[in-house]
Amino acid sequence: MPVEHNESRNSARHESQPGGAIAILAGRPLLPNTGIPLNLDWVREVRVNTSAVERRAQSQVARRTVKKEWQAAWLLRAISCMDLTTLSGDDTDERVRRLCAKARHPIQREIEQQLGIEELQIKVAAVCVYHTFVETALHELEGSGVHVAAVSTGFPAGLSPLAERVNEIRRSVEAGAHEIDVVITRSHVFGGRWQALYDEVAAFKQACGSAHMKVILGTGDLLTLRNVGRASVVAMMAGADFIKTSTGKEPTNATLPVGLVMTRAIREYAQQTGMAVGFKPAGGIRTAKQSIDWLAMIKEELGPSWLRAEMFRFGVSGLLGDIERQLEHQATGRYSAECRHPMA
Repeated sequence: MPVEHNESRNSARHESQPGGAIAILAGRPLLPNTGIPLNLDWVREVRVNTSAVERRAQSQVARRTVKKEWQAAWLLRAISCMDLTTLSGDDTDERVRRLCAKARHPIQREIEQQLGIEELQIKVAAVCVYHTFVETALHELEGSGVHVAAVSTGFPAGLSPLAERVNEIRRSVEAGAHEIDVVITRSHVFGGRWQALYDEVAAFKQACGSAHMKVILGTGDLLTLRNVGRASVVAMMAGADFIKTSTGKEPTNATLPVGLVMTRAIREYAQQTGMAVGFKPAGGIRTAKQSIDWLAMIKEELGPSWLRAEMFRFGVSGLLGDIERQLEHQATGRYSAECRHPMA
């Protein structure tokens, strides 16, 4: 049975926003984030009820499920919002080429035909690599519409001198990267040095120029949800286009409680400023069920206009294989072996 890709069709209504807006929240058109002056009173007023956040996240998983063609539609949306990532010490040009081939055609042709979704031309949003491989990725993805994102600023620790981190960004932008994923200095958060954090992110934003900047908070290192909330607000004030949970290298990466705090910070920022900021969970999202949990949370907390690659991304390396298995099950009624769904 062909999949009726309702989530794509519904979200497509938001592709052309009125008056140059990039998202809509509670009927209000929102503009891209250009940042605002640092408001320390706002930052200090951030409070998080940890137990309430954890209960809300648990209820999200327990009471949200979709089946059959509806599940397939949500999974196709998840693919279209992926930053397909390889950030290993043993990365090679050939590995990046294979990843780019998968990014262009993330679903096997046979499965597409069985689901009747060929005309949707599903592809991932971006490929995320180290600066060294930006040129390779750009060549392999030319004409595909898939963006190239480069991690920068001393990824993953972010502890190299500021001038070096800024120059890293500039080199990747000059090489042609469409998006830059930067990491903050976590010690600024621990010490409550909000002006220093603001100035750092603002310097990164200036270096990015027209490239979109995703600010990685390293939430697994920030210890408390209140720190996550405050760092989110400061990053947005400094001009972040996206805020991102993790590098994928921390002991704990993207979790729903962290995501709930960050999405509610995005919602409050939009309400206060009229500007929209995107969200990217990264690290530890490996199953199709997890991807639907995240999408459902985004829809409930921020609304359907965030369910697009322009406003939401998954940073993943292993998720696509499980989603492809689920789509094959939808098409054939049988689960295939994982080895039938390699990354390339």
